[in-house]
Amino acid sequence: MTTSIKEVARHAGVSVGTVSNVLNRPERVAEATRTRVLDAIEQLGFVRNDSARSLRAGRTNALGLIVLDVANPFFTEVARGVEDVSSHTGSVVILCNSDDSVTKQETYLQVLQEQRVRGVLVTPAHESVLPVDALRGRGMAVVLLDRTGERPDMCSVAVDDVAGGLLATDHLIAAGHETFAFVSGPLTIRQCDDRRTGMRRALRAAGLRVGTTVRDVLVPAMNARSGAEAARRLLAGGPENLPRAVLCANDLLAMGFMREMLRAGIRIPDDVALVGYDDIEFAAASAVPITSVRQPTYQLGQTAAELLLDECENPDAHAHQQVTFQPELVVRESSGG
Repeated sequence: MTTSIKEVARHAGVSVGTVSNVLNRPERVAEATRTRVLDAIEQLGFVRNDSARSLRAGRTNALGLIVLDVANPFFTEVARGVEDVSSHTGSVVILCNSDDSVTKQETYLQVLQEQRVRGVLVTPAHESVLPVDALRGRGMAVVLLDRTGERPDMCSVAVDDVAGGLLATDHLIAAGHETFAFVSGPLTIRQCDDRRTGMRRALRAAGLRVGTTVRDVLVPAMNARSGAEAARRLLAGGPENLPRAVLCANDLLAMGFMREMLRAGIRIPDDVALVGYDDIEFAAASAVPITSVRQPTYQLGQTAAELLLDECENPDAHAHQQVTFQPELVVRESSGG
């Protein structure tokens, strides 16, 4: 049987209103009375009915977080940043995994609206257009996460992925390489396309002809299995035709790519120099530690959550911001560094 607030009040010898104040506005209750009520709550095992409170208020203390792939350590670290900020304000986070599917994204947006969350942080699937105005019309704040915003009336937090592609490729060019491959998931993912753009800008700036010196190897997913698939495609052309330098759009792809190359007897970096992206924890612990473009992953989630909560708490005074962080290159053995 569930203990009711009336039973707590009776046990503590106070009114129901006093118990409610202890739960919601403790500063209004004298310390001795507050202690008596808290003791009664503990003794009776009372658990507040947050659903009922949310129905009365018309909203919950929850935030929605929709990411492309919860199995990717990049998004795990982003979620940590979001959760650490939200927990300090008494908010909870509902984590949703869209699998980069527009259909799943739309389903989760509907579910989060039904749950009356205060706001949503979302990394949009593909190039989907979010129903931002409709969501705001229902009182829900929205912040784009790991995606630059094109609207000045909403917040976004992202990393300059064009700059990241430039950094990685300049490093490989400086090492003397002249044949390149870019291993990536679908270019409909904005981050992949931006990293490819950065790579090609660096090649053009170095006077290398795009199209004859770089090959795109596109795979269906951004995971280690797809990285191994990309390696097998390149190996099918014979070891003599392998590119001397490879940039992978994330570290999971790089790890799968490396594993398959080593299995085939290709040496990293002696035969093929390799650079990943994200600098997840496993990159440094690989068989050959992976050079990677580091993003301030935790700070991405932290900043996005701060902007969302500010919009929730101060909708009239809130100033929308488009925050863009700069990446940095972490050089390890996989690129010959």
